Amino acid sequence: MQHPGFFDREGPFSLSFIADRIEADLADPGDAARMISDVRPLQEAGPADLTFLDNVKYKSQLASTKAAACLVVSGISSQVPEGTAAFVSRTPYRSFAKALAMFYPSSLRPTRITPPAVGSGSHVHPSAILGAGVEVEPGAYVGAGAIIGDRTTVASGAVVGERVRLGSDCQIGACASINHAIVGDRVIIHPGVRIGQDGFGFAMSAQGHLKVPQIGCVVIGDDVEIGANTTVDRGSLKNTVIGEGTKIDNLVQIAHNVVIGRHCVIVAQSGIAGSAQLGDFVVMGGHSGVVGHVKIGDGAQIAGMAHVKNDVPAGARMGGTPARPFKEWAREVAAVRRLAERGPKNDG
Repeated sequence: MQHPGFFDREGPFSLSFIADRIEADLADPGDAARMISDVRPLQEAGPADLTFLDNVKYKSQLASTKAAACLVVSGISSQVPEGTAAFVSRTPYRSFAKALAMFYPSSLRPTRITPPAVGSGSHVHPSAILGAGVEVEPGAYVGAGAIIGDRTTVASGAVVGERVRLGSDCQIGACASINHAIVGDRVIIHPGVRIGQDGFGFAMSAQGHLKVPQIGCVVIGDDVEIGANTTVDRGSLKNTVIGEGTKIDNLVQIAHNVVIGRHCVIVAQSGIAGSAQLGDFVVMGGHSGVVGHVKIGDGAQIAGMAHVKNDVPAGARMGGTPARPFKEWAREVAAVRRLAERGPKNDG
């Protein structure tokens, strides 16, 4: 039995209609009226589909594509095969992402349920304030004094705690919990995320470890996305802060008092210890880490599995454990490899 698919598809749309919305231009304006019904990978696309080529590694597949149109950079538009419209973009992958959002707008939500505005079995405290068009799905909980902005969705099993503030057009995934937090607009929080729980703070002594109250909160800027099962602890005295536009993958740990700048990218299984600070546009690769109280400058890049223990200047590229400048680390790895290939010294 053919599966109906998980996402409803919009369209079809003409190429001219698409072009106006995805930052792309048709190489041949005569293709403007051509209709596009779907978006597909390069090899799978058919005569009513839009596809893209962003990585030259797959350039050999371009000649055989059957797509109606293909997003490419201007330098290879002449190599698009006959019968396929060349769609020229400075950033084909970004343009393709915008096309995907046009055809499958519901895919931008972390969960798919279509309940009434406040679903049966959900609980909304009488003192909570819900904006226009808010959806609280079955089994969700909204606590006393919470404020939820217009058109935000709280999915099944999610908890919005007492006095939490959620902005407009947010998507709160199934079984996520948000406490002690102020959240901006257009934020996506995926299933299982935990925001605003205690930071890991103890006064340690020979008599035992005394729990230190954590009285700060979490502040999340506009357009942030937080992946499934990520945790963001609230601050102790100050706040934990995530700047606007930052994208956080699944299974990331962000400790108390951490400050993350704008438009950072933090990949899965990374960890940021308490009171560390990341500037704007910082990238952390998968399974990387930052110790507490260090500062990472704007635009720095931390390689996967690297671990930062000292401050990192703006724009630096770091790798290894402990993290050091990427070229230095790469030379060390190459030197060790050469020693291993040489084998043990023969002393005769």
